[in-house]
Amino acid sequence: MRNLDLLTLRLFAAVCEQRSIARVAEQESIVGSAISKRLAQLEHAVGTPLLVRKRRGVAPTPAGKTLLEHARTMLASVGQIERDMAAYATGIRGHVRMLVTASVMAESLADDVAAFLQDPAHRDIQVSMEERVSPEVVRGIHEGSASIGICWDAADLTGLETCAYRSDHLAVVAHDTHPVAQASSVCFADVLGYEFVSMPALSAVQVLLARAAAVEGKALAHRVLVSNFDAALRVVGANLAISVVPREVAEPFALTAPVRIVPLSDSWAQRRFAVCYRSSQALPPCARLLVDHLARAGLPAGG
Repeated sequence: MRNLDLLTLRLFAAVCEQRSIARVAEQESIVGSAISKRLAQLEHAVGTPLLVRKRRGVAPTPAGKTLLEHARTMLASVGQIERDMAAYATGIRGHVRMLVTASVMAESLADDVAAFLQDPAHRDIQVSMEERVSPEVVRGIHEGSASIGICWDAADLTGLETCAYRSDHLAVVAHDTHPVAQASSVCFADVLGYEFVSMPALSAVQVLLARAAAVEGKALAHRVLVSNFDAALRVVGANLAISVVPREVAEPFALTAPVRIVPLSDSWAQRRFAVCYRSSQALPPCARLLVDHLARAGLPAGG
């Protein structure tokens, strides 16, 4: 198994998809007997039949179907490696993949990434972002599905390198007519008697609120469950419930909606975010540039 070569796997995948050795031989300009020999060697290496010969071609066995899934994954990874490495032919190029939490995505990250990409020196760098909850961000970076993650710094970042990014401030958002809206600030314990618009259970905000409620010996009263901050704010605007969201997210909405933003006075209401990655040495040059840019963007004004 240690000597599996990519050409044989590519030919095996093509034969499974075409259901014909002859057709693949014609497409690849390789004689059919050479392909058959490679496939026989592959079956010998794995110790089980991979293809069933039929009157009108071939078909993968159950073991062959399993190997086909692995082969496709490996070939896709190799293709990505080739594309990423080819991007370095001139200057710094590449594709940076990021996993980020909803809070980060909803706040300043898009502007920070846009500023990075607007630099003429970065014109050949691509950045893609995928939203996930904090535990999934951390797991994705450990597993190598992205180069960079950004999440709440209270997440378990063991085994990863990190640098500070930005921070935000959680606040209660309530309809203008709601009793909470009349306060200048509020302690979370004092609003636990009201009904909430809630986010998914594993989201960073929801985890934080559930813990804070448990400390008070209470549970959140969920009236509406939504998947993002925009939906939560719309529910608040309809006066169906209150919500706790980052102040930075709520402020643009509050300019035109009948809601009030009431800061939370609890010490945990100010959250800090971290950029995380497996190791600075393993980061591609384009990802290293983006990490440095985000670290600078997270510095306090004048810092």
